[in-house]
Amino acid sequence: MKELGKISEKPVASDQVSIIEVDDSAAGQRIDNFLLRVCKGVPKSHIYRILRSGEVRVNKGRVDAQYRLAYGDLVRVPPVRIAHNQAELRPLPPPSAHFTILYEDEHLLVIDKPAGVAVHGGSGVAFGVIEQLRAARPHAKFLELVHRLDRETSGVLMLAKKRAALVDLHEQIRENRIDKRYYACGHGEWANDWGRRRAVKEPLHKYLLPDGERRVRVQPDGLPSHTVFNLVDRWPGYALMEAELKTGRTHQIRVHLAHIGLPIVGDAKYGDFALNKALARANAMPGLKRMFLHAHRLKLTHPATRETLQFDAPLPAECRRFVEQLAELHGPTSSHHATHTHGSTAI
Repeated sequence: MKELGKISEKPVASDQVSIIEVDDSAAGQRIDNFLLRVCKGVPKSHIYRILRSGEVRVNKGRVDAQYRLAYGDLVRVPPVRIAHNQAELRPLPPPSAHFTILYEDEHLLVIDKPAGVAVHGGSGVAFGVIEQLRAARPHAKFLELVHRLDRETSGVLMLAKKRAALVDLHEQIRENRIDKRYYACGHGEWANDWGRRRAVKEPLHKYLLPDGERRVRVQPDGLPSHTVFNLVDRWPGYALMEAELKTGRTHQIRVHLAHIGLPIVGDAKYGDFALNKALARANAMPGLKRMFLHAHRLKLTHPATRETLQFDAPLPAECRRFVEQLAELHGPTSSHHATHTHGSTAI
């Protein structure tokens, strides 16, 4: 058996068991992505096979591909088969990418993520934001996602540059001390008896489709979930809202809005598919070729200085244009609330 060692760039031995102790560079990473990194030249299908078979152990126990490593975990990697032609089977390195930086210091990195970019590799995605940023910053000792955004959601995304910052921010998330705000445009009618504010507390349940795709639905025995929607503006058939996340469930905003009859415009999982197709046509008026969900604000306590920080990402041009087209088609609303919500900056 290979002696216990920290993670290095050297691939694990192919003909013997290796025990690797997880350090800061891998803490928080999914086990499948970790194995793809340390088992260079090993086919991806083989990595998932040894995970399913239980040959990979963490702290002497079996784990699935979604397990996230913790600092100090001991990972047992079995003998692995290296391809004869490694150049063909080794995945291409992720391209380094430069995202709009909203804030950065020695503890945090906050970016404005564009729509259409996954936050991490996996589930058919070769690489995401985290892999691209690591490629762009090869000398960074630690860089991990603090939270996640769906691939088609744009906006504020926060990463930790120190393990202590990651731990502190995860605690703030668990204790609901981080204020997360999104802009969403729903298709449907905002009911007059909702006033300007609609709280949704429907429990959510995750499940898989026959093809393995992950979905979420409202279900009585699901996880407690709470979103507050503040009306920003409305037009016949559409409502622009600011969503406050009180819990952080998968697809929470999307499923809660679909449940109350306001599915998000452009949502390919829970939306109005015929409408989405019509809006995406060339020269459509109004027209939109993406999901209208944007993480526009994060407010939190700095993990080291304890000062209050607020990060804002402006509404992307394609979403702003869609709102302008709705206003042009239907005229100004009777409300003068259209560009401000609870002190938010104008969209």
